Amino acid sequence: MGPDFADEGGAELSDFIRVRGARQNNLKNIDVDIPKNKLVVLSGVSGSGKSSLAFDTVFSEAQRQLLETFSAFARRTLPKYERPDVDSLEGLSTAIVIDQKRLGQTSRSTVGTYTEAWTLLRLLFARCGKPQGAYPATFFSFNHPAGMCHPCKGLGRQVEVDVDRVIDWNKTVREGGVRHPDFKVGGAYYKRLLTAGLYDVDVPIGELSKRELDELLHAEKRRLENHDATRYFNITTEGVVRTIERRWLNREDTDNEWAGLRKEFFTAAPCSQCEGTRLNARARTVTVAGKTITDMAALEVRALPPLLQQVGGPLAAPVVHRILERVGALVRVGAGYLSLSRATATLSGGESQRLKMARQLGCELEGLIYVLDEPTIGLHPHDVGMLLDMLKGMRDKGNTVLVVEHDPAVLSGADWVIDLGPGAGEAGGEIVFSGFVDKLVETTGVTASWLQDREGKIPPQRRAVDKTFPIVNAQLNNLCDLSVEIPLERLVCVTGVAGSGKSSLITGEFVKRHGSCTVVDQSPVSRSRRSNPATFSGAFTPIRELFAKVHGVKPGHFSFNSGGACPECKGMGIKEVEMRFLDAVRIVCPECKGRRYDSTVLQHLTKGKSIADLVEMSITDACSLLESVDSKGAISRFLQPLLDVGLGYLRLGQPLSTVSGGEAQRLKLARELAKRGQTYVLDEPTTGLHMADIDNLVGVFHRLVDAGNSVIVIEHNLDVIREADWVIDLGPGAGQDGGRVVVQGTPEAVSECSESITGRYLRDVLQVPLVPPVLPRRPC
Repeated sequence: MGPDFADEGGAELSDFIRVRGARQNNLKNIDVDIPKNKLVVLSGVSGSGKSSLAFDTVFSEAQRQLLETFSAFARRTLPKYERPDVDSLEGLSTAIVIDQKRLGQTSRSTVGTYTEAWTLLRLLFARCGKPQGAYPATFFSFNHPAGMCHPCKGLGRQVEVDVDRVIDWNKTVREGGVRHPDFKVGGAYYKRLLTAGLYDVDVPIGELSKRELDELLHAEKRRLENHDATRYFNITTEGVVRTIERRWLNREDTDNEWAGLRKEFFTAAPCSQCEGTRLNARARTVTVAGKTITDMAALEVRALPPLLQQVGGPLAAPVVHRILERVGALVRVGAGYLSLSRATATLSGGESQRLKMARQLGCELEGLIYVLDEPTIGLHPHDVGMLLDMLKGMRDKGNTVLVVEHDPAVLSGADWVIDLGPGAGEAGGEIVFSGFVDKLVETTGVTASWLQDREGKIPPQRRAVDKTFPIVNAQLNNLCDLSVEIPLERLVCVTGVAGSGKSSLITGEFVKRHGSCTVVDQSPVSRSRRSNPATFSGAFTPIRELFAKVHGVKPGHFSFNSGGACPECKGMGIKEVEMRFLDAVRIVCPECKGRRYDSTVLQHLTKGKSIADLVEMSITDACSLLESVDSKGAISRFLQPLLDVGLGYLRLGQPLSTVSGGEAQRLKLARELAKRGQTYVLDEPTTGLHMADIDNLVGVFHRLVDAGNSVIVIEHNLDVIREADWVIDLGPGAGQDGGRVVVQGTPEAVSECSESITGRYLRDVLQVPLVPPVLPRRPC
């Protein structure tokens, strides 16, 4: 397991988080001492148990014990943490998790409000604004009536019902001419339209008179007088558009249903009054250093320090100092290209995590346990050094920093490494190594083997580029009238620092102009417990058909979503027990013991396993079990791609609500692998992958290209970039300093470009000497 920290450093027992008998998820009754006040990296292949130890054991128990000190009333509104499956945990303190979950999707949250830099900026304008006046800080708040633009209520955009999407002009009301789901045929609002009597419900809506159409769409809510049914019911009417606005326009973006309907039935445009700035005209007349508050908020945060340093005086000095601290933290975590007015709903998971880290830099508490989930996600190798310095700064303030990470640079910069494995899923959950990082390479684990073998790897033979897709004069976001030829039927990597314009070029312009791309991103695949890898991949259908054929029953008999479901829990495996004055409690279904199926279904065995046994197996084990009975390959056709992308450790029946963003992306990729002649666009597919897993994924990319597909990858990982046929490097910087092609060509050509930040780091893995740039670059 590696040397004991106490033996080498002479530390006391109180200097450790002592974990004994941890069995959470796939952890195999492990014992480990985690040194406190150190930067500790947990490594290992995907599914080896890193998150089970860091998040589900250490963090979960620390939070549970903290919340137990609160009153029962306070705990009702707080997250619930069950005690992890562990014998004992000693040496815990308050824990803070900094994960990749996107920040609150509310329309009113911005980078400035989240980091509190906007609050301080409002205070600065209230104290030092010109013309001088008695300005309260709320005068500059778009979330307060005193400062908000009233037409858009401080949102900066006006959302309106798109009547042409809501109404099918060729259908009658009775035929379902109102498309919005609130007015579905047979529903309450549909019946209200039929009984209103103010327009002809059997005439195509497009042929109604102007008066009738106005009644149908825009009538104010009122009680119908002299209606046949008013003697028995309180009959009201309201226009379709007004009903939709009343029910939906005030909903926040956290409502998933609203997010979907907004795309389908609403249009949004910048507010014509405030031009998207959110503030009213009076607030936008006050200036500091010649800039309005909306001007400052629209700047990249790295441009604010020289501007703010022009503001002097005793009233301004303490506020400016605090703003510079907040802005400096954003720059240090690689988010200097963002603006304070940027909505948090538009940030990626990696950007969200960096904002959380920046906010913690101003935390004055000590003795905390910080748990971070792959903080290098979305970061260029150039920015990883700054991140590592920041992690060490958090450590130096007297905190314990636990980082789940794969990046070799972070691994080598750690004080202590805990490597889990040796494999994934059931093959993982053990401590392979625990000790000082320089001793890691002396072991035989997967991580150590990869580090030892990396230097001897030889790049592949590059495929010559012969077919391309032109992008001309792209101007989305920060793209500077960019023109570039993107190779097809090749492995292409688009690189550059965070904010250089990679996503704008590929997932924005290329996908829109190409028109037939398979985009595989890290958005969640499902939030339902009923969806799992077997159902998502399509394998569950032939599996159920196999069981049905063997036992002479219908396939639905083996579905926990229909005929085979446990009657007690309806196939959920759990039951919710309502507790008066307390939150509902989830318990394992006492009837099926969490197996989801009716007891009669479990009596049918194939290869000695019931259908419930099978869905609890890993994908790898299930493939092995079914190989002899899957003579036509109907099942392996769906499961083999999951093995190819390195997801064999997942259980067939694992709820998709529990998979990570990286796993979700690979699930989507696996589902598309059987297709040919496709153009695949992948956004950082190495997220969540161990270095050894990345090698497997790159092999999948090469097989796709060899089969005639185009694979275009937005990526920072140097081990992926070195495998590409062609690299398009954007930059040279982020935000306004990006949006241009710095260099393009083979990885060797990019590494030769002295102006390419990517090239500097790529040179190390290719071992190519530096020469002046030779490839043409289009100026902005």
